[in-house]
Amino acid sequence: MRQVSKLPDWEKKLIKRCQSGDLCAYDQLMQRYEKKVYALCYRMSGSKDDAADLAQETFLKAFRALPMFKGQASFSTWLYRIAVNTCLDEQRKRKKRRQLVSLDQALKTEDGELPRQFPDEAPDPLTVTVTRELQAEIQALLTKLPPAQRAVVVMRDLEGFSYEEMAAVLQIKMGTLKSRLNRARARLRELYRQKEEQICVLTHQKRKGG
Repeated sequence: MRQVSKLPDWEKKLIKRCQSGDLCAYDQLMQRYEKKVYALCYRMSGSKDDAADLAQETFLKAFRALPMFKGQASFSTWLYRIAVNTCLDEQRKRKKRRQLVSLDQALKTEDGELPRQFPDEAPDPLTVTVTRELQAEIQALLTKLPPAQRAVVVMRDLEGFSYEEMAAVLQIKMGTLKSRLNRARARLRELYRQKEEQICVLTHQKRKGG
């Protein structure tokens, strides 16, 4: 099994410089990991703007916490754990905010109260073709998974993390990790099957009507 706690010498030196307040050293660390952190945040959030904010927040949290970093895990494991937790925290906050807003509550404006309206964010199934990129479809379906299941699919199937890295980042046992991943993959397959069936039905209805 890979030893995630062993740090390469160049990283040890950079981290030591960062812990002494060297911003240039931290910039070098950020440049090394920013693409991976951004990709992870994008897969978790499904939004480029949100991903940029989440990645920035991740690096800010990491910078503040670096003086307490002891090297018991690799720096990448430690950083990805911050990124995943930042994404999960944001999703929990958004869920809580949605629960606090009444759908029947009117919006107050200078001209009086207006009924609350919500845009239909669901894609039009009739515009989806059989040749649509599988990765784009998966990204859309990922948002329907519970956050914990979304995290393991993103890390393993889209970002290529090893099981050892994932267990270290998520701080769960290997058996729990594999069980969660299996459930997440099964749920994704079911969601994909349902979507394909819906497309077939709507396409058939359109042909009948046209």
